[in-house]
Amino acid sequence: MYDVAVLGGGLAGLTNAYLLAKVGYKVILFEKGNYPQHKVCGEYVSNEVLPFLKQNNLYPKNVRPSQINKFQLTTQTGKSVALTLDKGAFGISRFAFDDYLYQKCRDIGVVCLTKTKVHNCVFEDPHFNIFSSKGMYQAYYAVGSFGKKSNLDRVLNRHIKPEKSSYLGVKYHIKTDFSLNTVALHNFRGGYCGVNKIEGDLYNICYLTKGNNLKQSGSIKSMEMDVLFKNPYIKELFKSSDFIFNKPLIINNINFNKKQLIENYLITCGDTAGLITPLCGNGMAMAIHSGKLLAEIIIQNKARPDLRNEIQNIYSHEWNRLFSNRLKWGRKLHPLFGNYALSNAALALAKFFPDLAKKLISKTHGKSFI
Repeated sequence: MYDVAVLGGGLAGLTNAYLLAKVGYKVILFEKGNYPQHKVCGEYVSNEVLPFLKQNNLYPKNVRPSQINKFQLTTQTGKSVALTLDKGAFGISRFAFDDYLYQKCRDIGVVCLTKTKVHNCVFEDPHFNIFSSKGMYQAYYAVGSFGKKSNLDRVLNRHIKPEKSSYLGVKYHIKTDFSLNTVALHNFRGGYCGVNKIEGDLYNICYLTKGNNLKQSGSIKSMEMDVLFKNPYIKELFKSSDFIFNKPLIINNINFNKKQLIENYLITCGDTAGLITPLCGNGMAMAIHSGKLLAEIIIQNKARPDLRNEIQNIYSHEWNRLFSNRLKWGRKLHPLFGNYALSNAALALAKFFPDLAKKLISKTHGKSFI
C-alpha cells in the first residue's frame, strides 16, 4: 500500500512525486517508457519556474540550458518582427530534463516503475487499485499525469470534446546557425513551427499542423516541402541544418479542449488536466507548477483519505485560479496562427503595438513562484 500513486512520469508527475517523497510520503510512479527518452515538445520553459526549481535543487544547471530573452514571429510570406521577452525563458530537451528529475525522484525514495503500462485505475474506498503490466498496486491517492493523450483517457471514460480539426505534432533536434537567445514562431498554412536552442549545441524544431496538410501531401517530407517551405524562414532553417534524428518524432490527434480535472477521485495535473496551445510556449512551466500545486495541497492535508473531497475542492479552486484563464487565452490566440490573413494581422499588431503584443503574451504566462 502506497500513500500516492503517480500515473505518468513527465514533468508534472515527476515534480509531484519528488515533493511528496521529500516530506516522507511513500510514492510509486508508473512510466510506460524509459529514461532518458525524447518527447514531442517545444522544449521552452518560462522563467516563472526558476525560483521554485532552484529552491528545491531541481534546476539542471549542469546540463547548461540555453537562456532565451527574444521572440521572433514570421508569416507565411516571410515578414518578420522581433520582441523582447521580459520574463525570459530557458531551453532544455525533455531527454535531459525528465531524466534529471527522474534521478532526483529515485534518490529521494520514489519507487519508479519504468517500461510499465497502466491498464486501469479503479477507486474502491478508501484506496485505488492500479492495474499495470507489472501487477496490481494499491494507493490511497492516485495522480493522473499521463500526458496529452493516453489509452487511460478511454479506459476512464473521460469526456473530452473532440477537436474540430485534428492536429499533428512533429519534432526534430538539429545543429544549425540560429540565434542563441531567441525563440522563433514561424507560420505556415494550417500550422506554425517553433525553434529555439536547448542544451549543448542542439536546437529543437517542433511544429503543429492540421492533419489535412499531411493527408493532402501524403508524407511528412512532402508536406514540409509543399506547405512549410512556403515560409522562407522555415525553408532556410531546414535546408541549412544538420538533423540529428533518423526520423521525426510524431504525435497525432492532439486535443486542446477543456478536460475534467478529477475523474472518479483520480486527480489530474500537467497536460492531462489541460493542454495549452503550443504557440504559447508555456506547457512545461504549467506542468511543473500544477504538479507542485497538487503535492502541496496533499501535504497540507496530511494525505488523509477522509479529507479526499476537501483536497479535491481546494485543488480544483486553485488550479482554475492559476491556469484556466491562461488556457482560455491560448485557445483564443490559437486561430491567429496558421491562417494567412490573421497571422499577418498578428504580426502587424506586434510591429506597431509591441506593448500590446507583450500584454497578450503575458496572458498565457504566470507569475514567478516558489
